[in-house]
Amino acid sequence: MLFLCNQRMLIDLSGKNALVTGAGRGIGKACALVLAKSGANLIINDRKESPDLGQTKKEIINENVSCIAITADVSSRAECEKLIKEIQRENISIDILICNPALSIREDFLKQLPNDFEKIIQTTLISGFYVSQLVAQTMVSKGTKGKMLFISSVQAEMPIAQSAAYGCAIAGLNHLVRTISVELSHHRINVNAIQPGWIDTPGEYESFKEQTIQKEASKLPWGRLGSADEIAQAACFLVSDKSDYITGSILTVDGGFRYKDFRTKIHQES
Repeated sequence: MLFLCNQRMLIDLSGKNALVTGAGRGIGKACALVLAKSGANLIINDRKESPDLGQTKKEIINENVSCIAITADVSSRAECEKLIKEIQRENISIDILICNPALSIREDFLKQLPNDFEKIIQTTLISGFYVSQLVAQTMVSKGTKGKMLFISSVQAEMPIAQSAAYGCAIAGLNHLVRTISVELSHHRINVNAIQPGWIDTPGEYESFKEQTIQKEASKLPWGRLGSADEIAQAACFLVSDKSDYITGSILTVDGGFRYKDFRTKIHQES
């Protein structure tokens, strides 16, 4: 059975249960909605103080699939364990994980507070380990040939100023993806990541003025920021049966952002 949405044929995820962390807004929310439109039932997670998770749940339910919203701070091992136990109490098996950990505090290296550096590593890298390990353990125990997908960033490859901690965390996350893909291949669990470029999400407008974003976006190869939905469409493919032979891969979805400064002058003016 295939689902139609806005005249586009979507991948069929009927009967699959997907856990999406950081689903209150931005890329996490977009991924949850695209999976729901493709027929998956959702377990969505965000931090306890999130004002957005309830709205995401309402939009998912409108797609005629089931949705459970569970608040938890995934940077805490104890909170992650509670999250998984609550899912198990609902007698739900996880077929798909979209792990969307991220915290970026832009600070000069010479002035960065050690606590901030540690918090970014904890929230972005270590939380990814916590969630993925616990989900993988449940998949293996049930014999589930599941899909695990991490949302990374092109900053894993790009040394962007004022982002030392985040760049280190994301680079570590990419290596984690490749390593656990090797270990979990025996269980036929696919492990991949998407590294977005500059994406139009609410967080960007908290960091930059809209005028600055518009000005800088016009300089990118595609002349605009990417959308969260574009990341979600790629995610939907990577957690579907269509991607069965893809594991240990890092898919870049950035509209050429990494190479924006490599163009010749004639291309920039055309």
